[in-house]
Amino acid sequence: MPASRTAPASRPAPVTPVPPVRTGLIQITVAGVLWGTTGTVVHVVHETTGLNPVSIGFHRLAIAALVLSAFAAPRLRPTLAALRAAPLPLLATGVGLGIYQALYFAAVALAGVGVATLVSLGLAPVLAVAWESVRARRLPGPFRLATLAAAVAGLALVTAASAEPNSAAPRPLLGLLAAAGSGLGYAATTLVSRHVSRTTPPMTLTTISTVIGALVLAPFALSAGLTVPARADVVALLLHLGLVTTALAYVLFNAGLRTVEGSVAAVLTLVEPLTAAALAVVLLGEPLPLPVLTGGVLLLTAVAATYLAPQAGGPTIAGCLRRRSRSAPPRSRT
Repeated sequence: MPASRTAPASRPAPVTPVPPVRTGLIQITVAGVLWGTTGTVVHVVHETTGLNPVSIGFHRLAIAALVLSAFAAPRLRPTLAALRAAPLPLLATGVGLGIYQALYFAAVALAGVGVATLVSLGLAPVLAVAWESVRARRLPGPFRLATLAAAVAGLALVTAASAEPNSAAPRPLLGLLAAAGSGLGYAATTLVSRHVSRTTPPMTLTTISTVIGALVLAPFALSAGLTVPARADVVALLLHLGLVTTALAYVLFNAGLRTVEGSVAAVLTLVEPLTAAALAVVLLGEPLPLPVLTGGVLLLTAVAATYLAPQAGGPTIAGCLRRRSRSAPPRSRT
């Protein structure tokens, strides 16, 4: 008689961990919320000290670079190894970080806050989706397109209603070009950062990019002035900009990019203007008009939809071409 086989003992179902992509979504969303506090803090620093926004941007990058470099000092060898492994992408990430911030500040000065925010932040996810679709030869799915449209529409409503009606726009066309360049730089930097983040630890990537970004902004900041009054409140605000909105936020952002597509990350970070608008209402006592409320709902809907289907895609371009060729009537041969 054949040996009887005993049924294997039933094992308890393993606890399902949080999927990495969900963790990445949370990390990038938190980074966007932290970035949303930047506008209010920069506004207070500028009003109380007269410091130029570009100089404030340099200070936040320089503080982050110094603190992160101190943490990275015991691990200098892995940092140098990361630079040797991917020097050009890491250099591009740091240069892009400095350039798109400088262009954004220039757009604010030339065309106003509304145009700068709408064009720079709204253009980034559109460009990221287009690039990823071309590279993957896959058309964006209807769900992704609807999410993107809701995000951009919500951003437009929040930005247009939150911008000051009398904001100076001395050279709107040049400011529009600067904002477009900022959006292009942000999109490109996000895509390059996602590529580098697969092989470089988030702390190392953030350290290198902030150091390079601070060096890029240094000449502009020197020409605008770097003097900061030695006051506890000003120092605390600058430390918040450097440690919280830069060091911590970019470490979270780069960590999330390891599992999240660049276009998805660009949509999630649109919670930045939504957070800024909410803080303006709560802390600065600004009114909450209906367009801001409607835009906020659209932005939250886009973020929620991204959580539900973070990798939603459409048919491949090659597949569409094949289907089109099959549906076309056959040509008669003479």
